[in-house]
Amino acid sequence: MTDQPFDTVSPALPQAPAASGRAARQTGIWFMGLLAAAIWLAAGAYTGLVPDIDDFGFTREFAYGLGAVGLLIALAALLVPAFGLARLRVWGPWLVALPLGFIAWQAVTAKLGLLPRPFFVPPQSLVEVYFEDWPKLGLSVVHSVKLLAWGYFIGAFTGIVLGVSIGWWRAVGYWAHPVLRFIGPLPATAWLPVAFFLFPSSWSASVFLIALATGFPVTILTWSGIASVNKDYYDIARTLGASQRFLVLKVAIPAALPHVFVGLFMGLGASFAVLVVAEMLGVKAGLGWYLQWAQGWAAYANMYAALLVMAVMCSGLVTLLFRVRDRLLAWQKELVRW
Repeated sequence: MTDQPFDTVSPALPQAPAASGRAARQTGIWFMGLLAAAIWLAAGAYTGLVPDIDDFGFTREFAYGLGAVGLLIALAALLVPAFGLARLRVWGPWLVALPLGFIAWQAVTAKLGLLPRPFFVPPQSLVEVYFEDWPKLGLSVVHSVKLLAWGYFIGAFTGIVLGVSIGWWRAVGYWAHPVLRFIGPLPATAWLPVAFFLFPSSWSASVFLIALATGFPVTILTWSGIASVNKDYYDIARTLGASQRFLVLKVAIPAALPHVFVGLFMGLGASFAVLVVAEMLGVKAGLGWYLQWAQGWAAYANMYAALLVMAVMCSGLVTLLFRVRDRLLAWQKELVRW
């Protein structure tokens, strides 16, 4: 055995066929993609060829859109090995389920009329809203983003400053803690009558309510983060000559950032709810106002279109906040997912 060369023994050789088989499957044609493409094309054919029970706008355009998506998926399924589109394989089940959902949606609304009108509308009615009413809907989105940004940033900044102050200085905690325990648990919408009476405009009152809903969780979680910082960090920094300002800005706040971001996420979710309520009751623009206007005129297609836009906007803002968190807290990138 000692005279046998080392390179003649290769225990990894029996695994080579399996590895090559996996590589072949990864680089072959994406058959689920072809199946998804066929279903998308079938959805487009069903939408365009089967007559509607009423004259719905943009039916033909919606059918062409479904067919175009099917052609793109078929092209991607054939070009996966050539252009490295392997990530699309993860979305295969969704690409199959979505056109099936569109077919069912078409069947119970535009084709068979199983759901009562005008409370339920086909998907092409939403497309019609986006093309015909985009100036009013787009302006509502701009107003909502502006209002949410002002309220959220004011509440987040105030919450971080107050949370750091409570966690660092006992005197601030002595006076602020009872006030937080008394006012903080109240829903921000409960302050609607007071806010609209105290502030000069409904817009400023809405900003205050959003800031109030955001500030409470940010304050509590920031305070908890400052209080949970390991005391050894402060001792080490003091032995190196760190000042009080350095301890707060360079030690306490960075160590508390995981808790701060949890508060920011909670505050963002609360701000969405207050935004809709505030716009419905006082502000004369925004997605909440648009929803109330659509409901008052029984324009349910407009209402569903606004709800879809609001869902995309809120999900996008949460995703953006997660991206910021992953950039600042790289060592906890996989700890919290969205």
